[in-house]
Amino acid sequence: MPFSFIVRVYIEDTDIGGIVYYVNYLKFMERARTEFLRNHAVEQQLLQQQGYLFVVKSVSCDYKKSAKLDDQLRITVAISKVSAASVVFTQSVLVDQRVLCSAVVEVVCVDAATMKPIRFPQQIKQIFASSIDVG
Repeated sequence: MPFSFIVRVYIEDTDIGGIVYYVNYLKFMERARTEFLRNHAVEQQLLQQQGYLFVVKSVSCDYKKSAKLDDQLRITVAISKVSAASVVFTQSVLVDQRVLCSAVVEVVCVDAATMKPIRFPQQIKQIFASSIDVG
């Protein structure tokens, strides 16, 4: 079962018509990925101090329906692929059981000083590997 994170839509997330501005779905998904890591006792600030950064390499997003002011959204996080230095997340934004938006996000581990790809720390790779969604 994918990891889930709940957010409420506030006025700051919407346009003048009360509809969530499209880029905010990406922000919600970023928060959910961060909470997924926290749920596995991974703190990104500590990783940064150790010289590791996670950067988004690519995003493919499919918007199906709009979220509105005051909606309670459930953002899911699943892992579909892991390599030595990258991970592919599949994510959805739902209200009730309706998918509003789905995305595939590839994240790469880079050296904080050089910004060049490096292998994930072993602990992180194990977390990602054990979380792969086989369904």
